Amino acid sequence: MKIAVVGMGVAGSYLVDRLSDEHTVVGYERQKEEDFDAVCAWGTTKGVLSEFAKTSSLNFDDYVYHDGNEIEVDLGGDNVWIKLKGLCTYDKAQIERDLMEGREVKFGTRANPETLRDEYDMIVDATALRDILPQAERRVQIPCIQYKVKYKEPPYDDFLIRPFKGMTGYFWYFPLEGGYAHIGAGDFAKQHNKITDEFMRKFPGEIVKKSGRPISVSPPSRCEPFYDGKLVGVGESIGTVFPMLGEGIIPSLQCSNLLLENLYDMQAYRKAVLEKFSAYDAVYEVVRAKIENRFKVTSHFLDVLRMYLYMKRREDRFGMEINIREMFKVIRSA
Repeated sequence: MKIAVVGMGVAGSYLVDRLSDEHTVVGYERQKEEDFDAVCAWGTTKGVLSEFAKTSSLNFDDYVYHDGNEIEVDLGGDNVWIKLKGLCTYDKAQIERDLMEGREVKFGTRANPETLRDEYDMIVDATALRDILPQAERRVQIPCIQYKVKYKEPPYDDFLIRPFKGMTGYFWYFPLEGGYAHIGAGDFAKQHNKITDEFMRKFPGEIVKKSGRPISVSPPSRCEPFYDGKLVGVGESIGTVFPMLGEGIIPSLQCSNLLLENLYDMQAYRKAVLEKFSAYDAVYEVVRAKIENRFKVTSHFLDVLRMYLYMKRREDRFGMEINIREMFKVIRSA
C-alpha cells in the first residue's frame, strides 16, 4: 500500500520505520526538521521500551538519561515514596529522529486529509490532537505546560509528582541528565501555569525550553471512531493514554503494534484496541468521579480494585511497585 503517517511522535515515527519495509510510506510532521522536538516528560519503562527499540534495530540504553530509584508522591506532608522497577527518562526526541532516519518524512508540513485521500491508500492519524480523524464528541483533554530547566544544583535527584486536589491533574519533576529536568503540570481546573511558576520561583533555574499542549485522558471507548474510510487513528488520537498518570508512550507503541497486526482489517483493529485497553474505562471513571467530586470509596471500590489489579499484574510495564494501600492513600488524599 501507499501509506501516509501524520505526526512524528512516538507512534508515528515507529510506524514510519516499521511500515516502510513492506509499503510505500511518507511521514508528515508540522514541525520543521531543525526545530523537531518531543513534547512530553520523557518518562517511560526501560525494559518495555528496550523491546520496542530492538524491533527497529536500536539500543534503548543509548538514549537513557536517568534511571529512577523511587518516585516521591507529594501529598502535602504525609508523602508516599514508591519503589521503582525500571522507570527512567530518555532522549525521546532523538530516538524519534533515529526511527525516521532513512525514511521519507516531509517536515514543516500541515497535512490536509482531503488532499491525502487522493494520493494514499491509508492515512494514519498519529497526532496527539486528532488532526486528521473526525473529532470524538466524548473526548476529554487536560491542558498542560512544561519547562526544560537547567540547574546548577537540582532541587531533586529523582522523580517527583504532586497530585492536585480532586485529582484534576498533577505537577511533575522528571530529572534528565547534566542538571537538566522536565518540570510541568497538567490540570483540568487550569491551574497548571500558576503551580508550575510557583515551583520555578521556589527553585529557580534556567528555562531552556517552554512547551505545552492538551493531553487526552479519555479511554478508547470514548474516542470512536477509530477509522473513517482511508483514515485510521493510532495512539493518543484514539485514547491510549493511561488516565491516572497521563502516560502514553508505551500504550501508543502497543496500539501501533495492533495496527500492524490488523492493517488490512479495520474492524479487527477496532476490536483489538477496545479489548487491549478495556481496563482504562475503570481508571477513567475513578478520575472523573474525583474531578466531579462524587468519588466514594464504597461506590467506586470495584473500579479502584480493577485499576490496582491491572497495574499490579503489570508492575514491569509501569516501572514501579504497586501497593493498594498507597493507591487508596493517594486517591483519598488528592
